[in-house]
Amino acid sequence: MSILQQITEDMKQALKAQDKVRLNTLRLLLSQLKNARIDSGKELTPEEEIAVLLNAAKKRKESIEAFEAGKRPDLAEREREELAIIQQYLPQQLSDAEVEQKVAEVIASIGATSMKDMGRVMAEVMKTLKGRVDGKKIQELVRAKLA
Repeated sequence: MSILQQITEDMKQALKAQDKVRLNTLRLLLSQLKNARIDSGKELTPEEEIAVLLNAAKKRKESIEAFEAGKRPDLAEREREELAIIQQYLPQQLSDAEVEQKVAEVIASIGATSMKDMGRVMAEVMKTLKGRVDGKKIQELVRAKLA
């Protein structure tokens, strides 16, 4: 079952349960997925569906930071609830130790020694871990290892 189909089914359940936050979040995700499908002109692959969800999750994280900086904990909490719902449809996130190990493996395989090699290392790590780790976390680890 694709993510689009799963969200549609879960939206029906949220409607029956009268879970307004979940229903609104799923409607928004469904809309974003359908818009991406229209823009591409073809059915979305699972990777493309995940990319849409990652984009939605990233927007929620940025909103949380902005609301906290603006001293609006009520709005930040709503965004956290939506982020939790979105993360249910994303692949399982890797632990810091697993990410650190993968970064070390890539650095060793490429033979990276300085910050000049950061682009190559980032490209390789993101290719293998896309969707399972936040890009900022990877960037911080790569910087720390190469510095």
